[in-house]
Amino acid sequence: MIGTTAPLRTVTDPVLEIENLSVDYGFDDDPTHVLRQVSLTLGRGEVLGLAGESGCGKSTLAYAATRLLPPPGLITGGAVHFTGRDGLRRDILALSDDELRQTRWQDLAIVFQGAMNSLNPVYRVGRQLVDGILAHRPGMSKADAQGRAAELFEMVGIAPDRLRSYPHQLSGGMRQRVMIAMALALEPQVLIMDEPTTALDVVMQRQIVEQIAELRDRLGFSVIFITHDVSLLIEIADRIAIMYAGEIVEDAASLDVYRHPRHPYSDALLHSFPPLRGERRELTGIPGSPPDLSRLGGGCPYRDRCGFAWEPCGSVTPELVGPLVEGDDPRRSVACLRHDPERVVAAGFAPRPVPEELAR
Repeated sequence: MIGTTAPLRTVTDPVLEIENLSVDYGFDDDPTHVLRQVSLTLGRGEVLGLAGESGCGKSTLAYAATRLLPPPGLITGGAVHFTGRDGLRRDILALSDDELRQTRWQDLAIVFQGAMNSLNPVYRVGRQLVDGILAHRPGMSKADAQGRAAELFEMVGIAPDRLRSYPHQLSGGMRQRVMIAMALALEPQVLIMDEPTTALDVVMQRQIVEQIAELRDRLGFSVIFITHDVSLLIEIADRIAIMYAGEIVEDAASLDVYRHPRHPYSDALLHSFPPLRGERRELTGIPGSPPDLSRLGGGCPYRDRCGFAWEPCGSVTPELVGPLVEGDDPRRSVACLRHDPERVVAAGFAPRPVPEELAR
């Protein structure tokens, strides 16, 4: 075991680097710490999946990284560095309002969870798309913007004549495709998708996921795909980060998470949905409920639901460590005391062997 405190993982060509990002909710003397020093690195052309239960901080991370976090959310620390096509590295959190407006949609775009809530119900979808293009490309003619809108609709699999439709005249899947078209209108380098398939049936989910994968391969943008469905991420993501209680608890290649989960929470998530192939196995689920973030103390936040919890978990707070064994992906990390004997010993406890289920 190598087991050293994990720094921000290096990427050959990073496009987005989230470093120790912290977010609080509330302006009083006792705020709720919703994100606690979250670090992620997104490579150019990479699909990074972000998974976890509702309320773990996934959407908060997306909104904070793009400075779209509404009150009473408050970014209390960290940095979000974006490396543009010009090779310059900028901190999004330090940009002026004018610089931020130029960065959004041109360099970094987001697809929100509820397409119907994101589209203006009283305007045709074509007008909304054209208005967005002209707002960022004031020198473009309206005819060229309309041509670009038609091109985008064809790109996401919608007939251009639906540009004259109102949002309520489109199905849920078509509305979500309109949002994807809007996000890609200015050819951004990073696309953040906040649970884009949650309200869709499984057939439409499959179509949307395949569409995103095809567009990524064609256009070369990077994706942060947020969802609570780990099985969906295994199909589309190059890498998966598992979130729990406002922290990253495991970060690894998608197949490593699927075949060899190292954190008990990752293992429990994978045993919460049935496999489509192979032998039948028992679905175990996850007992209990996520912790109240306003009352988190020391120790591991997952300990009350964990089948591998032991004495140090009540007082020692785990941190990301990795790589764990020789041959591991150097970017792989996990926040679990079972994999961090040095921290356990430093706290005055005797280490224990890693359970077989978490040592594969």
